[in-house]
Formats: sequence, structure tokens, C-alpha cells
Amino acid sequence: MQPNDFIAPGEVWLVGAGPGDPDLLTRKAEKLIAAAEIIFYDALVGTGVLDLIPAHVEVVSVGKRSGRHSKDQQTIDQMLVAASLAGKRVVRLKGGDPAMFARATEEIMALRAIGAYVRICPGVTAASAVAASAGISLSLRGIARRVQFVTAHSRRGQALDLDWNALADPACTLAVYMGRDAAPELSRALIAAGLPGATPVLVACDASLPQEQMLRTRLDLLPLVIQSFVEDRPTLILIGEAVAQAHLAPPAGVMAGAMVQG
Repeated sequence: MQPNDFIAPGEVWLVGAGPGDPDLLTRKAEKLIAAAEIIFYDALVGTGVLDLIPAHVEVVSVGKRSGRHSKDQQTIDQMLVAASLAGKRVVRLKGGDPAMFARATEEIMALRAIGAYVRICPGVTAASAVAASAGISLSLRGIARRVQFVTAHSRRGQALDLDWNALADPACTLAVYMGRDAAPELSRALIAAGLPGATPVLVACDASLPQEQMLRTRLDLLPLVIQSFVEDRPTLILIGEAVAQAHLAPPAGVMAGAMVQG
């Protein structure tokens, strides 16, 4: 089978680029990247993943960061549609997993509206990468029987529209994507909904990459600890008792100094 056989002309694949480490790509994702004629990639795709793109492939940045969108979603949809109609083999490379807070539905619907064949190749999502780096399990028998995934992204100046009572479940691990700016509100609202201030928290930035940064803390200290993380970097927050269950020494890069009692 030739590389191009993985993608038919006019076909579009939404490919998960994972948390940044190219070694965490699926084998299928790597084959699709090699088979593409044009790749549209977002701002969270790691440079090591981009380095795998063959030199002959057309590469288009459509990166979006909070407050700074190089392309709005409608424009991205139109670019994918145009590439498909032109008969190109298209890969839409997304950080993490395309099905997790990645605006995949809008792109799929735009492509299906023109009759394009669109498929998804999953990737490692940030919460899984953070748990792996920290040496913990997101779920834990008798302590965390559920895992909830939420995004803390909202328009600037607007409060988060979340069901705080449902999220403040002491028998659950809460994974908060894009949570840096919302950390003070997360702490305040979850405590107000009944989650103890001493609930363990793990904050992670650039998970899986050499510059990975992690801090263990507690819910009531989260607004203070979050200031240690650079703005505009992918930050994920894990909240719940399972976060404290790492019995081995913390992996390199995981600091426990923020676990202050008070």
C-alpha cells in the first residue's frame, strides 16, 4: 500500500496530534500525516509533530488562542471545504483528541454539507497525558468512580456557565481544560458548592513536552498557585482525591512544594 492510499482525493481526516510529544501519536495519525497533500494545523500542535510533515506537503496554520484568533471557525470551515472540493487529500491536525473540546462538529457538518467524506483519527487527550506524567490514575476504586471533563474557556468578562453542584462531587475526578484564567472562579465556585478547600489539585502545563510543568496543591490555594504558570500556554487542572494517590516519588518535573497546609 502506498502512503497516499490512506487518504482518497477530496477526503478529509480530523487527526488528533496528542498533547505535543510526537511519540504519543498513533501509528495511524503518522501515516495520515505522511499521506496528506495539505495539512491545516492548530496552535496546540507540538513542534515535534509538525516536524514529521513531509517537505512537499502544503502546511497551513489556523491556530486559535484565547483572544488571538488567526482564523475564525467559519473561515477554517470554508478552507477545509475548498481543499476538499479541489480534490486534495486533507488532514486537519488538532491538538489532543479531535472529539474533546476541539470544535470538530462544526468542521464535520460543513464538510458533510458538500458531500465530502470526513473521518476522525483519535489522539491522546491532555487529561490522559497529565495523569501519565504524574503517575496517577484518573479513576480509583472506592475514591473516584467517575471522571468529568469540562472546558473553562469562556468569553472574556463572562462567568463560566457550569453546573457547579454536579461538578463538586467528592467521588469524582474533575479535569478542567483551558483552566488557567478561570482558576480563581473554579476554586471559589466549587468550594461554595460544597467541595472541601483541602481537595487535592494538580495543575499541569505543556504535558508530555520537555518543558512540562506540574504543581500539586489544594483547591483553596489554586488561585495562588496558578500564578506560577505562564499565560497563553496549554494548562490543565485535575481536581479530586485521586490526584493525591501517587504512592511513588513524583516524576521529574512534578513539584509538591505548593501543597501548603493552612
